[in-house]
Amino acid sequence: MIYDRRGSYEFREIDRWDDGVGWLAHPDEGGRRASHAVVGADGIWLLDPLWAPGVDDLLDEFTADREDSVAGVAICSNWHTRDADRFARRYDVPIWVPEWMGRVDERTAEPVRHYEGSFDPSIRTVRCEPMPLWNEVILYWADHNTLYVPESMGTADPYTVGNERIGLELVRRLDPPRSLRELEPDRILVGHGAGVLDDATRALEFALAGGRRRFPSAVLENGPTTVRALYGAIRG
Repeated sequence: MIYDRRGSYEFREIDRWDDGVGWLAHPDEGGRRASHAVVGADGIWLLDPLWAPGVDDLLDEFTADREDSVAGVAICSNWHTRDADRFARRYDVPIWVPEWMGRVDERTAEPVRHYEGSFDPSIRTVRCEPMPLWNEVILYWADHNTLYVPESMGTADPYTVGNERIGLELVRRLDPPRSLRELEPDRILVGHGAGVLDDATRALEFALAGGRRRFPSAVLENGPTTVRALYGAIRG
């Protein structure tokens, strides 16, 4: 199935480095929804998190040797409310959402804070609204040269074709996020799939430069899965 809406029974750790860690709460689902904890200037931010048994222990271990505590939960796509409420209660922190992002407030019960520029001084945000009902905010940490793209790019099967290690969402191949061309990240985290932790800039450049050219191949390979993913997101 694309998105497993049942309660999770396990998780898989992904994307660990000194300043962050990620996990898949449903490692066998096709959509491979990824969650992350990443260090910022104000503390540790939980990005689009999904809960699974053992994730609390993972986060406790990650924060154990740090002065930083969990600063908040950041929802970076209007389709990624996920388990934000549960983590906000667990760590007694607010949920942070861009002031221009729709659909989230009515799907959260815990306090929501809206921001205009960024929710952390070390994080650059890029506003993306490719089409109606699609709002996402892309994040970039210059301190540790990390890029997070929640929806426009991914590594799960619906995103990549050919030799791509990271790929553009099918529709975004026709209009890639131009602001990403100026970045040279050491690692790229995504909202769907494991991140790219090695030679990330080259993988990003390859994906952006050839995304439109590989659109026909992407339609053939990923078109049906993309439709199923869209239907699964709407149903959820």
